[in-house]
Amino acid sequence: MKDLGILQKISKPFRAYPRLSKILLVVAVSGGGYVAYAQANSDSDLISSAPGAERKKVVVLGTGWAGTSFLRSLTNSSYDVQVVSPRNYFTFTPLLPSVTCGTVEPRSIIEPIRNIVRKKKIGFQFTEAECLKIDPKGKKIYCRSKLEDGEKEFVVDYDYLVISVGASVNTFNTPGVMEHCHFLKEVEDAQKIRKTVVECFEKASLPTVTDEEKERILHFAVVGGGPTGVEFAAELHDYVNEDLGDLYPGVKDKVKITLLEAGNHILSMFDKRITEFAEAKFRRDGIDVKTGSMVTKVDDKQITTKEMKTGKIETMPYGMALWSTGIGSRPFIRDFMNQIGQANRRVLATDEWLRVEGCDKVYALGDCATINQRKVQEDISAIFSKADKDKSGTLTVQEWKEVINDICERYPQVDLYLKNKHMRNIVDLLKETKGASATDTVELDIEDFKTALSKVDSEMKMLPATAQVAAQEGAYLASCFNRMDKCEKYPEGPLRFRGEGRHRFRPFRYKHLGQFAPLGGEQTAAQLPVLPGDGVSIGYSSQWLWYSVYASKQVSWRNRGMVISDWARRFIFGRDSSQI
Repeated sequence: MKDLGILQKISKPFRAYPRLSKILLVVAVSGGGYVAYAQANSDSDLISSAPGAERKKVVVLGTGWAGTSFLRSLTNSSYDVQVVSPRNYFTFTPLLPSVTCGTVEPRSIIEPIRNIVRKKKIGFQFTEAECLKIDPKGKKIYCRSKLEDGEKEFVVDYDYLVISVGASVNTFNTPGVMEHCHFLKEVEDAQKIRKTVVECFEKASLPTVTDEEKERILHFAVVGGGPTGVEFAAELHDYVNEDLGDLYPGVKDKVKITLLEAGNHILSMFDKRITEFAEAKFRRDGIDVKTGSMVTKVDDKQITTKEMKTGKIETMPYGMALWSTGIGSRPFIRDFMNQIGQANRRVLATDEWLRVEGCDKVYALGDCATINQRKVQEDISAIFSKADKDKSGTLTVQEWKEVINDICERYPQVDLYLKNKHMRNIVDLLKETKGASATDTVELDIEDFKTALSKVDSEMKMLPATAQVAAQEGAYLASCFNRMDKCEKYPEGPLRFRGEGRHRFRPFRYKHLGQFAPLGGEQTAAQLPVLPGDGVSIGYSSQWLWYSVYASKQVSWRNRGMVISDWARRFIFGRDSSQI
């Protein structure tokens, strides 16, 4: 009967959506095949260094999404690459919530960094150490390895430095968070959570524990209603109801999961329908969703919260707490920011080519940095002067048309503004300020030009701190390094409005490919541009699409096979409950 139940569980979404099996097969095969083909041909366009040319040394800090993507995409053999990181592997972080409850095993989502680059024909060296300080003037980094007794320090020189160390947790100076809360940034964090969850059930099963204490021990609090917090709450709910509840029947009814979010809604970065569906589903599942509730203090046995609307202070007992909100800079990054005049910023500021502002040949990618996009109004005079080729003091529509592509490439907010306002050309933009008098024969002075572009900077947006952004930045920077010498001779970027000539490269542009939010019970919310209509899908079919995409996105066939086998094992045998 148990086997029959398993088959019914697996076939449920396929009965609800008859065409799902065909769609899943096509997506899985095509996605996996494309990834495999890309990996097999990743070095086919290898760029060789010129005989006798001096090899430049590129030091990469970190083996996360940005750093690994950079290494996988780098094909120019004229560089010697040295990677410095305290961990010698890459982690597929989107599946960390699945590791916390035994749905996926830790080794299934990690890949040694040496395996990733071993087939590349570039000079490569890996050093397992942590960076302590960056000296941008001397082009050195100071490191320390925990593998040696006494933790001796050493120095690494560089010609180019790529900083991709990710971010640390941000507690917002909330008392007690660092001492009493779990985090979910690394594989080790997921393993600690998994062990703590099982320990809570074992403690609650002891005969000497009172009912009141059992309820406290089995109260799991999740702080943060973003994708990580929501997915962990969903995974934990499934773990309790599908596995632990049968193994610990005496305490199952005392389990409580609370999700605390300071904002008005969970998953606020998703479509409103997804947010409403997630909140309604969690409440049906018995997960207590407390929005507008800010954590002000964490003790060893209770959490203090403040209601944002009323200011009311409340306390709640808990057995385990996960802090999954906010990111901050690492100590040596903050020291580096002080050196280069960025002390007042939250993370490193780079330009649109990922170069750290105030430094030469230093790049920063991923969660440790943000792109400081220039505003059009800051360069409005330079843009006008560059477009006014005959130096008449006015711009014709034709003169504007000749530089509009460079303007849109250098300042993406212009292109976004035109698209969002459904404007087809420059004349449509002029009509917004000049009305019917805007025609192909109109001429603009500097003030008219400022007015026409006065609203475009409102379209500027900060990039989210996600794996998707970091991976694209790594691939982009590698493509720049691959074509460094070529683009030095033949620049391909937009016009330099505040200088002469063109930029060497086109600036980085992020392409959003969509996002998932697993909600438990084999249901997932998806917001993908490739989906028909408005790109929103919720339910069982989205869960199987999630399986397909996440399997195909693994960095190796080894990872892909292990993750899929973990999912199959969970379907057949359930999750493991041992304290390992």
